[in-house]
Amino acid sequence: MKTNERIFHAVLFEVLAVSLSIIGLAIFTDHDATALSGTMIVVATIAMIWNFIYNWIFDQFFTGEKTQRALSLRIFHVILFEVGLLFVTVPVMAYLLSVGIWEAFMMDIGVTIFITIYAFAFNLIYDNVRALLVKRMARDESVTA
Repeated sequence: MKTNERIFHAVLFEVLAVSLSIIGLAIFTDHDATALSGTMIVVATIAMIWNFIYNWIFDQFFTGEKTQRALSLRIFHVILFEVGLLFVTVPVMAYLLSVGIWEAFMMDIGVTIFITIYAFAFNLIYDNVRALLVKRMARDESVTA
């Protein structure tokens, strides 16, 4: 993927993730969409910043070819990332939504589970749609050449 497509992929992922998280939280909580919108934008921003920082630190400790990382290391990587993110976002959600830490934690766990499933589905669909479009573009170029 080129830089422009990576940017498109990241923005599309985040816009859909935030939108779907807001809808899910609005359905399962008593909070209004306006409060949830602001909160989820803040949480998504924190997640993007944490992603950059966390992966930089993680790569300092676990060097070597990333494609050679064992499944156990990948699972450790994800769990540690999510725990670190929860540590920061739970108090932020509690403050922004004026709820207790436990309620914020439960809401954040729900969002975390959703985002994990969403990320898997989003990337699977994106990769397959992208492959079809690339194949179609290559076919169209060969026809016009």
